[in-house]
Amino acid sequence: MTVSPCLQAGVLVRLMRGCSAFLGRCKNDLVYIGGSVFRGKKKAWRETTTIAKQILKGMGLKEREHINQSKHEIKIPGMGEIWFRTADNPASLAGEGVHGVVVDEFSLMREVVWSEYIEATLLDYKGWVAFFGIPKGNNWAAKIWRGAKNWEGWQQLHATSYDNPFIDPVDIDKIKEKRAQSIFNQEYLAKIVSGEGMVFRNVTECAKSEWLDKPEEGRQYVGSVDVADANDYTVVYVWDVAAKSIVHMDRFRRVGYNVLEDRLEALYKKFGMQNMTIEDNSIGQPVIDHLRKRGMTITPFHTSHATKAPIIQALQSAFEHEEISILPDEITIDELTVYEAKRTASGYSYGAPSGMFDDCVMSMAIGWYSINVGRIEYVETPEGW
Repeated sequence: MTVSPCLQAGVLVRLMRGCSAFLGRCKNDLVYIGGSVFRGKKKAWRETTTIAKQILKGMGLKEREHINQSKHEIKIPGMGEIWFRTADNPASLAGEGVHGVVVDEFSLMREVVWSEYIEATLLDYKGWVAFFGIPKGNNWAAKIWRGAKNWEGWQQLHATSYDNPFIDPVDIDKIKEKRAQSIFNQEYLAKIVSGEGMVFRNVTECAKSEWLDKPEEGRQYVGSVDVADANDYTVVYVWDVAAKSIVHMDRFRRVGYNVLEDRLEALYKKFGMQNMTIEDNSIGQPVIDHLRKRGMTITPFHTSHATKAPIIQALQSAFEHEEISILPDEITIDELTVYEAKRTASGYSYGAPSGMFDDCVMSMAIGWYSINVGRIEYVETPEGW
């Protein structure tokens, strides 16, 4: 396994030539996965087909019978196959096992592309994977990069724009004079930039709650829920109101309405909750309606551009002053650590880095706001928000 944050020019060319050599030695198949059709895939396809045409010509074979331009697949008799795919639709990556995978611009992809699709395809043949990309903050790709230094069977490589033989270092120096240091460090030195745009501080210091499997006598509990759509997670937090701490959580995805509502009701009754605040966007409103029919006290929260900033800022302040106590849950801490703020003309926009989730953050923000600040006025969501 190889992880390499670096600029792509030159590196990708040598990589695809190496893939062709790999086929010749091992007579196996491999997959190239690019961030999208419009990024690395076109260049990799063009470079690899050029090499493949030379090989086929030397073997006396017709290229049109072995290079499928529509499917982006190359098959060379006696050598193997290379399939080109994109991460735009992760489900398209599922299928039979392969011997090797090249993942280009992996830091721009969602984590599920690796964890739920690519990784599984390598099991049949104990296959290898090579990750390439520029760091994009402290996201899941950064975790893999750091881990590769110590994980058995992994190798960590690093290259900067100055290492690229196709770029004049003088041109890079000129860019450096015009760019913010943080941007230059990330885009040209391939460094993982921490703290830029960071929203929540003192996260680990606040991760001191103890997990409860049942309520404690004399304590009051409420719940907060971020209901997932098809690709995200539903996250439920149970709060001790007086202690302002999270004492229990549930996180799941891809379940039907009945199962989702049963799990929420079970947790509601288990802790004798006084109230459960649920985001009413998307599928949230039908869930709220159904749970109310079951006799549960539900407070809806409508997330919009106008309401999101106040609850995120309230949670931000809670961590800053260490007023909140959360569970030492790795997924929750990861989401909080990489959550970003970007300045806009009207203030700030908040969200997870590309390829990551913010379901834990939103459920927590809704819960914290509901027990500390109170409910805010609904604001109509602008079309297309």
